[in-house]
Amino acid sequence: MSSPINVRLRNVKVLPLSVETQVHPSVTSKAKRILDIFGATIGLAITGIITIPVAIAMQLDEPGSIFYSQVRCGFEGKPFRIWKFRSMIANADRQKHLVKNQATGHIFKNENDPRITKVGRFLRRTSLDEFPQFWNVLKGEMSLVGTRPPTSEEVAMYEEHHFERLKVKPGITGEWQVKGRSQVLDFEDIVRMDINYQKRWSLLYDISLIVRTVAVVLARKGAC
Repeated sequence: MSSPINVRLRNVKVLPLSVETQVHPSVTSKAKRILDIFGATIGLAITGIITIPVAIAMQLDEPGSIFYSQVRCGFEGKPFRIWKFRSMIANADRQKHLVKNQATGHIFKNENDPRITKVGRFLRRTSLDEFPQFWNVLKGEMSLVGTRPPTSEEVAMYEEHHFERLKVKPGITGEWQVKGRSQVLDFEDIVRMDINYQKRWSLLYDISLIVRTVAVVLARKGAC
């Protein structure tokens, strides 16, 4: 049977055989899954508490939907729908071509993106916009710690070594979060951090990244 990435990208390029080798231990780790379920349960409880005030603030600032969803690629390129609190104006995706990309490679970032609302900018700086993703973690589509979840458009442009980052589940946080967050503007830097995470992975390393993420978020370092 073809791998999910092969099925999704067969019309784009041939998937390197190296990506179809043994499964990374983090994917099958029961201890990591238990940590994910525990963390997701706490995260969803907090999400339930903050949803009402976030929704009120949104409607006062920029009326529209509370949540934003987008199809992303997870483990082995499997598509899933990621959830966030909306941080941009309505129909922001349709205006993406009007905003200059300040990043290099297969990512899109702009420090002063005009599509971001006032409330949305606060949500991003505090990472509160990420909280609905705990639902994705509970469902097993994501992990608390992993790699940055790419869009299908990004994956369609991948070169051979980029596919290595799809060998683990995407995470709410990861090395890119504690080493720069939105200030990491080169896709190759993200790839290097994602692969380094795979090499260094252990349950204790996951816990250390979670603790460091909390410290970075509280200090509001690297957010835009």
